Amino acid sequence: MRKMLPNFLKPEALQRYIGIMDHIAQKYFQSWENQEEVLVFPLAKRYTFWLACRLFVSVEDPNHVAKLADPFDVLASGLISIPINLPGTPFNRAIKASNFIRKELVAIIKQRKIDLTEGKASDSQDILSHMLLTSDENGKFMHELDIADKILGLLIGGHDTASSACTFIVKYLAELPDIYDGVYKEQIEIAKSKGPGELLNWEDIKKMKYSWNVACEVLRLAPPLQGAFREALVDFTFNGFSIPKGWKIYWSANSTHRNPEVFLDPLKFDPSRFEGNGPAPYTFVPFGGGPRMCPGKEYARLEILVFMHHLVKRFNWKKIIQNEKIVVNPMPIPANGLPIRLYPHHNKT
Repeated sequence: MRKMLPNFLKPEALQRYIGIMDHIAQKYFQSWENQEEVLVFPLAKRYTFWLACRLFVSVEDPNHVAKLADPFDVLASGLISIPINLPGTPFNRAIKASNFIRKELVAIIKQRKIDLTEGKASDSQDILSHMLLTSDENGKFMHELDIADKILGLLIGGHDTASSACTFIVKYLAELPDIYDGVYKEQIEIAKSKGPGELLNWEDIKKMKYSWNVACEVLRLAPPLQGAFREALVDFTFNGFSIPKGWKIYWSANSTHRNPEVFLDPLKFDPSRFEGNGPAPYTFVPFGGGPRMCPGKEYARLEILVFMHHLVKRFNWKKIIQNEKIVVNPMPIPANGLPIRLYPHHNKT
């Protein structure tokens, strides 16, 4: 799986999907129009799930996405529940939800096989086509259930983490008007350079340097991935501690990102940390690091930047709950979902 994904998720492969992301984002933000107040986190989850459904399995119809979204939320909420499979428990509900989603995915896979055979589907339209047409080193193709399981894993990995990041971007831009102004200036210049109906492209993404620095600073202060376990492959010593081979080690993104020896004045929001070469290797790890780094890093960058582009060119906003508590379960999210009051720009581009 990790050998297959980079071919689909590398920047040059993802470039062709920027216009699709832009098109979906335009339709998505229509749901924000004519609303004085919105709850950000549920809407951010809807955005990232809609994108994932389209780019992974070409499901774009809002009704079909909604049919998958509710059981997917049940599944996601049960991932770290106590594994007691009794009726009514979060674990039991998650199993039922995963079975429903898996059944839906298998139906999509079967239809895609037919469409590919009849020339009604493209071999490059999404990751599902890529999986169906890619064999292993022995020339064998993946079974439908294996593909469904892997797509399900991708939906989980590419959904909640990005929605958490988008939510905290909204939070910090509400709290820091100077930072908002810098992002707005960059994005409105890009918007003004586009012709009527012209979609975002790779050249536009490359111009979003300040916006991505801001997003990185948000990811530093509120990393969706709090950390992960790894196994020591050899005996080694770290900071005076002897770590035997085979021991499980937990690396923490939060403590690394807030280490004053790594980031000067670590609690200050400062996007300039990411100018030039940026932080030293293995000090900024919202996507992990090394050979096990998240293969979806570039995909996440694109969906976050497209989100920022459409958000700031349409609205300014204020938080309704000024000191909203942050809960971690397992990712950081505002306890009340981050309710905000919207102030639309009068001259939307």
